[in-house]
Amino acid sequence: MVRTSKRSHAVTSVLTGNSRLDALLPRIKAFLDQDVSEVNVMGTHIRGYHSPDGPSLWLRDHTDMLRGVKYWEKDMTSMVEYFADTQTRAGWLFDYVTMTPDKLPCERENWAKHVRVPVEADVEYRFVNGVYLAWQATGDTAWMKRMVLHCERALAYILSDPWRWDRKHGLVKRAYTIDTWDFDYTAGKHDWLNFQITDDTFWGIMHGDNSGYYQAFQQMAVMYTALRQKPRASYWATLAAAFRKRANAVSFNGRFYTHQVPLVPVQIDGVDTAAQLSLSNPMNINRGLATHPMAAAIIEEYRLRGQRPGTFAPWYSIDPPFPDGIYGDEKLVGGAYCNGGIMPLVGGELARAAFEHGFEAYGVEQLLRYEELTAGNETYLWYFPDGRHATKETSTSPEAYPTDGWGASAMLYALMEGLAGVVDQADLFRRVRLSPRWIATGQVDAQVRCVYGASGASVGYDYHHDTAAHVITLEITGDAAVDLHVMLPAGTEGRKVTCNGRTITANAGMIRESSYVNTTCTVRGHAEVRIHYA
Repeated sequence: MVRTSKRSHAVTSVLTGNSRLDALLPRIKAFLDQDVSEVNVMGTHIRGYHSPDGPSLWLRDHTDMLRGVKYWEKDMTSMVEYFADTQTRAGWLFDYVTMTPDKLPCERENWAKHVRVPVEADVEYRFVNGVYLAWQATGDTAWMKRMVLHCERALAYILSDPWRWDRKHGLVKRAYTIDTWDFDYTAGKHDWLNFQITDDTFWGIMHGDNSGYYQAFQQMAVMYTALRQKPRASYWATLAAAFRKRANAVSFNGRFYTHQVPLVPVQIDGVDTAAQLSLSNPMNINRGLATHPMAAAIIEEYRLRGQRPGTFAPWYSIDPPFPDGIYGDEKLVGGAYCNGGIMPLVGGELARAAFEHGFEAYGVEQLLRYEELTAGNETYLWYFPDGRHATKETSTSPEAYPTDGWGASAMLYALMEGLAGVVDQADLFRRVRLSPRWIATGQVDAQVRCVYGASGASVGYDYHHDTAAHVITLEITGDAAVDLHVMLPAGTEGRKVTCNGRTITANAGMIRESSYVNTTCTVRGHAEVRIHYA
């Protein structure tokens, strides 16, 4: 059985004795550590995480990476707060800030620059997510209370502005971009990538925007509950529930979410747009928009497409891709970048979804595929289907660093919350869902420690599976109300569960063919949970 010293409680760790699984966390941390930028913008110091294709600090990249770096990062707030401070009176937020020329060689000025890409409809939900993650890791409720006012203004903008809100469907709309990317289809009316709203914009409903806002509404409800403002919590929870029904009715086609549901007629020759599986599909699952049957259908679609020859992983940005160059850049050929490139970002989200919805072995497969892909200590935002990685020459962006934090953080998300199964349901690990899924790996021992770098708050467990005695033991450390959802061997069910020697109520649960046992307990420092199954 894996044992721990007191000192190991100070750092986030996953130790199983499986060298490939154990390599993931430190390797991903090394990638993310190379993606940090600290800048002084007009006298304000901010620290943030940037994408691998340039030095600018984008809100979208940073907030997605927060779910990975929260396990060691001490500054969870400065960049989120900076974007709050620069929020406009209308409520919208900037996409990015930079102090470095980011369009070389044509741009050489190192002035402070703030940019909002007009076609983007997702910036405001990403801001809410950033506030939520920072609050979870810091436990700073006073700070969160100030930020929630900015969240309210951002969401009020999204829910009313004619560029963002479709009143007929009661959903968020956007220009015809490739999923969540920032340039749209113009049918040749613009001579390069187009980022502007015009009279000719092809409007549509893109599922990923709506899953992002659904999650944001839910996060608002959780934060207002923590603030003990029940009317606002109820408002956002009620809005979320109705919004979810509308989004699923409009966008889900029975197998997956339709890439774009047009609000303006559009015809794109050379591709079956109804068959396009785009990158936000697994994100929709993890954000809670998809029901379990919908989630299972989406994962099955990825499994089916992943069996085709010629693609090393089913992490498609979009499949099938658009015809070469129709978005205005000759580099956007099929299989490149967001036009069919293979993205670890998608793989991490797919793995996380798989763990939650009864495809645990498939989730492990994605993690191990990423471990193999990054064995040379390089990771890229995208790869061609044949395995060639992005380069400056093949990218529309000015750089292609081998330290992709966007995909790396998604894989860490899958490892920590999916396989290790530690999900913070409030802040500071005070209410936690523990769902160890080590059965899917064949490992009988595991040690997991989750620590927030900003506050030192932690929770962890030592897992041991005695296959002969049919007993799984969890030695849990922390101070938390714990919801346990523990995977059991196939074909078995829980017979008895004890916490510190006392029998506690538990119930069996099946997710597809996967067997689980569910129970709750309160941990004050340490608790031993033993699950007997047969």
